[in-house]
Amino acid sequence: MNINLTLIGQSISFVFFVWFCLKFIWPPIVNALEQRRKKIADGLAAGEKGHHELELAQKKAVELIREGKEKAAEIISHAQKRHDEIVEEAKENAHTEGNRILASARSEIDQERLQVKEELRQQVALLAIAGAEQILMREVDKKAHKEALEKISAGL
Repeated sequence: MNINLTLIGQSISFVFFVWFCLKFIWPPIVNALEQRRKKIADGLAAGEKGHHELELAQKKAVELIREGKEKAAEIISHAQKRHDEIVEEAKENAHTEGNRILASARSEIDQERLQVKEELRQQVALLAIAGAEQILMREVDKKAHKEALEKISAGL
């Protein structure tokens, strides 16, 4: 009989233990599990949202890089075009300046040539006078002589 009484006592204790667990222990555990499930679901949703935002950000970054490359190519093209224009302008300026310097040099050469011719005429006239004086070895009217020499030098 002890086995039956012990079995009944243990059954009553077990039922009491199950009731106690269902009343006081099981609800906080279920609430904690539910909160964790919700937190994990929210975390997964946030992860998916973050992943989607990352993809959008990567697409936007690729688009910005493409636009930046296009703008850089446009700027380089514009700079190259401006470079060519500046080079052409410099060539034209150099050509114009060269022509101006050449014309100036030619003008200067012509002036010097005329000046040298005039100096040579005067030197020839002086040599002619000196030669004539020595040949004649006498004094001639210098004024008349000078007029004659000027006519001769003008003829040269």
